[in-house]
Amino acid sequence: MNSLYTMQALHGLVYGMLLFLVASGLTLIFGLLRVLNIAHAAFYMLGAYLAYAIVAITKNFWLSLLIAPIVVGLLGAAVEYGLLRRIRGHGHERELLLTLGLFYMISEATRWIWGSYTLEVPTPSLLAGSLPLLGGRYPMYRLFILAFSGLICALLAIVLNRTRLGIVILSCVSDREMVSALGVNTGLVMTTVFGLGSALAAIAGVVAAPFLQVEPSMGQAILVDTFVVIVIGGFGSLSGALISSILIGEIQSFGILLVPQFALVFQFLLMAAVLIVRPQGLLGKMP
Repeated sequence: MNSLYTMQALHGLVYGMLLFLVASGLTLIFGLLRVLNIAHAAFYMLGAYLAYAIVAITKNFWLSLLIAPIVVGLLGAAVEYGLLRRIRGHGHERELLLTLGLFYMISEATRWIWGSYTLEVPTPSLLAGSLPLLGGRYPMYRLFILAFSGLICALLAIVLNRTRLGIVILSCVSDREMVSALGVNTGLVMTTVFGLGSALAAIAGVVAAPFLQVEPSMGQAILVDTFVVIVIGGFGSLSGALISSILIGEIQSFGILLVPQFALVFQFLLMAAVLIVRPQGLLGKMP
């Protein structure tokens, strides 16, 4: 029984770290642009579909992990530069409606190109099979998701805290007008962050493709979990997103094991409790 609970905790940790890959990009975008980018979930789904297409053509999963984020990142940068920048300052309602429209446009485009069928991306041969772990065997690909997500988390922390780009981004989050007055091209910074956040969503989609099934509703499914993570962790807080992602992963994992009929309810109960005690989220700041 202890082994069962340990494995279930590991399942929750794997999904939680995958969820953090998606939530981290959205957190970066909201922290700098103050935009609740609903299209972020569509970029995640698009990454998964591009992974399927690239693997089908090249038979190389690692190539898809390189190409798909670049394509989606450039698409995200184009969306910020060509669309969001034009309506900035005219109210968040327009930004919300625009990103919602983009979400449905990308969703329908993927359905039109790849159909409504469930698609499968094979696990790369290097990560096929399982390893002995904690008295049982655990799939190597799930361990890869855990390690890869942890690596991305560490790289984000290094970039944001140890590099000039990270310092500029954090400074723009704190006081965009002051940074602009110092001669920094804040427009370019915002486009770069939006593209980077979109690329992170695509990376999560590529990594999720062999783990989950690629199908048209996967964007909607991750959208709900991602926004719950952002609300619990605190808008704009990467550390909060990491903690809340792991919490949601564990809640879903043990909920499915213990009370499957109410598994999805618990994360919303947690969100409600956090909002009552700390309306700004676990590590968010009061406006």
